[in-house]
Amino acid sequence: MKQALVIGGGPAGLMAAGELARAGLSVVVAEQMPTAGRKFLMAGKSGLNLTMDAPQDQLLAQYGGLGPLDAAVRGFDSAAVKEWAQGLGQDVFTGSTGRVFPVTMKASPLLRAWLGDLTALGVDIRTRWRWTGWGEGDGFTFATPDGAVSLFPDVCVLALGGASWARLGSDGKWADILTGRGIAMQPFAPSNAGLSVPWSHAMERVFGQPVKNVAIHGDGQIFRGEFVISRHGLEGGGIYALSPLVRRGVELRLDLLPDWPLEKVVQRLARPQGKTSLTNHVRKAMRLDPARLALLQEFGRPFPADLARLVKNLPLRHGGLRPLDEAISTVGGVATGALDAGLMLRDWPGVFVAGEMVDWDAPTGGYLITGCLASGLWAGHHAAAFARSGRV
Repeated sequence: MKQALVIGGGPAGLMAAGELARAGLSVVVAEQMPTAGRKFLMAGKSGLNLTMDAPQDQLLAQYGGLGPLDAAVRGFDSAAVKEWAQGLGQDVFTGSTGRVFPVTMKASPLLRAWLGDLTALGVDIRTRWRWTGWGEGDGFTFATPDGAVSLFPDVCVLALGGASWARLGSDGKWADILTGRGIAMQPFAPSNAGLSVPWSHAMERVFGQPVKNVAIHGDGQIFRGEFVISRHGLEGGGIYALSPLVRRGVELRLDLLPDWPLEKVVQRLARPQGKTSLTNHVRKAMRLDPARLALLQEFGRPFPADLARLVKNLPLRHGGLRPLDEAISTVGGVATGALDAGLMLRDWPGVFVAGEMVDWDAPTGGYLITGCLASGLWAGHHAAAFARSGRV
């Protein structure tokens, strides 16, 4: 019986393990944390967004046209994700924005069912096993509660996650191991991260307040979505999607009244001000809530003569993305050029890579989890084929 090793017990690793077991291999999953799926559980804390119910072309566009990942998502798209969850006894529904959630809205019932399915397939999940690299005879070495252990599988799938949320296991330390073997890597960078903004003291009164009904412009694109003013900057879905633009240094502009044409803003501001202060005149004329008014004052003062145009084109000044470990996900990791079409390392036959370890990017909204599930399944499928081919 061929032996398969999966290192990492997140969504990508668990998908690979299931595929390998169904192909008839004996599978060990090595997870460094006390339990599997910790980041998966955290991602579902406020509602597990499994995928985006969208046509396949729209789904694929979110992954930047990367060859190996493109093929993986084609083979396991949003329809397949829904079918997979339902096969584990978890009904799903599609929200008004197209996001797909379990009916329970929680990750824990799905994870329990998933782990139960893997156990029934004979998958052996070993927790508190930290991968330390390769030892003598190219064995995979681990620090375990029982001391150092080496395994010599026929095939291996690496699914160790990215470099954010280190407390949940995704610490990126594996990068040094692969770099030491000459595997081509890209540096880690935050993605789906908040913006750092060095606020003035005047902004303290709106910390924690949501910002609604705004649009953010950058590089010819328009983003609509809510976000929150935090002590450290701006957070939320409406900000996270900007990460690729911020990494490229694209200038961002806020439209505080995206549903109003410029002419309407001009007309409203032209109303008599009377004895009202300019701030109150602006607030009343344009019906700005405290959060949007505060942003206008923070980024726009001293106000120019053409205030209407500023309201529609307000510079969003910031200090870059929040630190790596605060990001929901990361880019960087194993360069796609180091992988073949089946996500196998070109320079290390029999070793496959899946999930956030690969240098790909996708926004929140279900795309991240879909990418991890799809790449795990794809790597597992090709690892099983490699083992059956007798090349090991």
